[in-house]
Amino acid sequence: MTCNLSEPFGPTKDFARRLDAADKLAGFRGRFDLPRSPTGEPVIYFSGNSLGLKPKTVEGVIEQELADWRTLAVDAHLKGKTPWYSYHEVLVPAIERLVGARPGAGEVVVMNSLTVNLHLMLVSFYRPTKERHKIVMEYPAFPSDLYAVTTHLRTRGLDPRRSLVQVRPSDGEHCISTERIEGLLAEQGSEIALLLLPGVNFFTGQVFDIARIAAAARRHGCMVGFDLAHAAGNVILNLHDWDVDFACWCSYKYLNGGPGAVAGCFVHARHGNDPDRPRYAGWWGDDPQTRFQMHLQRDFVPQPGAAGWQVSNPSILSMAPLRASLEIFDEAGMAPLREKSRRLTGYLRYLLERAPGGCRGGAGGSAGGGGGGMRIITPPEPEAQGCQLSIQVHDDPLRRHQELLEGGAMCDFREPDVIRVAPVPLYNTFCEVWRFARLLTGAPSPEHC
Repeated sequence: MTCNLSEPFGPTKDFARRLDAADKLAGFRGRFDLPRSPTGEPVIYFSGNSLGLKPKTVEGVIEQELADWRTLAVDAHLKGKTPWYSYHEVLVPAIERLVGARPGAGEVVVMNSLTVNLHLMLVSFYRPTKERHKIVMEYPAFPSDLYAVTTHLRTRGLDPRRSLVQVRPSDGEHCISTERIEGLLAEQGSEIALLLLPGVNFFTGQVFDIARIAAAARRHGCMVGFDLAHAAGNVILNLHDWDVDFACWCSYKYLNGGPGAVAGCFVHARHGNDPDRPRYAGWWGDDPQTRFQMHLQRDFVPQPGAAGWQVSNPSILSMAPLRASLEIFDEAGMAPLREKSRRLTGYLRYLLERAPGGCRGGAGGSAGGGGGGMRIITPPEPEAQGCQLSIQVHDDPLRRHQELLEGGAMCDFREPDVIRVAPVPLYNTFCEVWRFARLLTGAPSPEHC
């Protein structure tokens, strides 16, 4: 059996070792601190879709800021090794490359948390009228996104039962086809003010066709935004060329920024250079040339680009770990990382689908029973899956997940019956994929691959 890539895989331990030996990105694993079992062995960490691992350089980056605070105090804003006043700007070039913003156009900013940024974007880009008032989201949507949207509807006097539309999978399926989204836009486009979807669905792991969806939304006059929490650092993004109006993401998953890491935001240049677009104002979004002329009590003048949506000065100690991680991403490159990710995830799917007692992976992520009581609900097409495979377990799913944990594999469980598994190309190996597949399917497995 072959996977969906161009070359066949093999089921043996030696084959997994050969894949690791040929991996040009293998050296990056040593740049991260790996969680370990009580015996001191690295666990199989397949939870990078929840919290990325810590780069080993984080301590040094943070210590530099602590040293500047210790020795320079307030003067570190302008005299620190990396001055705090413009610290957030240091992260911009790497973020531009990761999300496909136009270089130097000011389309990205690092600030706040994802949901705070989403609220700020809704203020600016959800501008309902009597005729065009609906927001389209997916089902299931991430709860925080759903809370933010329903809050904005209610505070503007709108009823979510009328103004919130959630596009659902076809009957018997888990994933939402692009055609289904296009069909909804064709039917209700004149009433839709905003299409707000994920780049990657948190539950199924489905990668959405952002370019095609954005183009369809624009044809019907809709604003289009994306939550990239599970896409940034996972899949190739070209937000500017895809004509996305705005996007938000967190940095603690694939971007390895640490728990509660500072988030990011993209605003297309056509909006970022429009000072009249409504927004919630704060002093860090103000023109930096006049920001400190506080005695004048003048009107807010937004600086150009996404930076004009900032409300507060940046959190330096929150940005420092992300800076360490972005240096690794720049060195590795997203194209090679994405290629390895396809191979890792493709190999995992291959092993799970061919093993006795393993998974079935119905086309389109369809529901229903599978061999061994498991089914992969993430779409099988390589372009529709990122690092994550979501595995629906029909037979005692909590016990299955607990057995994985006890066997030295860290992944997560989502109600009611899905185990989410995310081999990350920066620090996971093909041997780990091989060992995990044997743990999940109940095959005897040696301690080492």
